Amino acid sequence: MSRTMNILTVDLVDSGARYTLREVCERGGCHAELVIKMVSYGIVEPIAPAEGTPELQWEFDVSALARLQKALRLQRDLNINLAGLAMSLDLLDEVEIMRKEIAQLRQQLAQCYGGSSGH
Repeated sequence: MSRTMNILTVDLVDSGARYTLREVCERGGCHAELVIKMVSYGIVEPIAPAEGTPELQWEFDVSALARLQKALRLQRDLNINLAGLAMSLDLLDEVEIMRKEIAQLRQQLAQCYGGSSGH
């Protein structure tokens, strides 16, 4: 019997870290042109750049870097165009929010019923 093993790699980084466009491209293994297009589609967002700030001076936080990496995986694995990618990531974000809300509601229910199984 053959078993497939998935390996999750996690990089621990400073949550307040900021990355330049060049650093984001290096970490994501992609070209600046693609990141700039992703910004225009709302897939990733630089840290509040001032109006007229050139792209080469944009900075990104850890969450933008993680979202970029997720977007690149989806694009690679599912061959999704940028518009579809933006929509997919927004839906995945909504699912994650709903999962957290469900977990909180379950916890509240367990507290209300004292963890007893009165079903």
